[in-house]
Amino acid sequence: MVFGRSSGYLTLEVIHVQGPVRKRGEVAHITLNRPEVMNAIDLETHQLLRQTWADFRDDSTLRAAIITGAGDEAFCGGADLKTHVPQWLGVPGMHPMGARGKVRDGLGGLTRGMHRIYKPVIAAVNGWALAGGFETALAADIRIASENARFGSFEVRRGFHHADGGVVRLVNTCGVGFASETLLTGEPVDAQRALTANLVSKVVPHGRLLDAAEEMMATILRNDQTALESAKETLFDVIGRPLDEQLAVEAWYGYALMGNEKIPDRLRSFYDKSDKGRAGKNATSL
Repeated sequence: MVFGRSSGYLTLEVIHVQGPVRKRGEVAHITLNRPEVMNAIDLETHQLLRQTWADFRDDSTLRAAIITGAGDEAFCGGADLKTHVPQWLGVPGMHPMGARGKVRDGLGGLTRGMHRIYKPVIAAVNGWALAGGFETALAADIRIASENARFGSFEVRRGFHHADGGVVRLVNTCGVGFASETLLTGEPVDAQRALTANLVSKVVPHGRLLDAAEEMMATILRNDQTALESAKETLFDVIGRPLDEQLAVEAWYGYALMGNEKIPDRLRSFYDKSDKGRAGKNATSL
């Protein structure tokens, strides 16, 4: 396992999140650790990330992940163009058919190829999320932004555009209007604009970013893992379908959960008003 070790490019730590307490256990904290280049993803980091997401997916002791960037400047500056672009420009033997192989291999894995991981993933966006870094943040289920966070799709300035899910996920998350403005102008989006566009779930003071991510993760981890993963799979599978198909997929996946063996115990605590994180007059802690 790579978890709990530092590769130099990635720092990985397994933490159990329960309120303000950080214990080793259920949550993988993944930190892009190349602050000298805005945590850009070179070819080596790309392979390390792919392996990390595969290990996370396959480790039954891990329930969720939080990904962030090292330092205060950047979440991720995207692909390290000095290592990625030469694969495509001016390299003998490289031709457009090579793109067919890339279809199975998105930047860092989570953007494409490893995207069908149904465990929850939160992106704690601590600074600039640019290009492939923007795509990596979009590939997470939930984004929480520092007040210093900035998002940018500047590729059109360089002669290309997103190819690792940035266009698709921006449209699915924020709608065509916001996506069109962001992609076609090549102008940055600050944290508050991102919040109004539903690009991020909340904006918090910079120093509270990881605490806020862990607090939200605690609310996620009170829930049944089978139900969480089925809900995420349902979200993936209804996108882009006609309404009747969406409703059928939701019903199929939702009613299939009635065989979950943990339901009786969870219902009992609900009836007893003792389940975690209740609000109102019967409030309980997480």
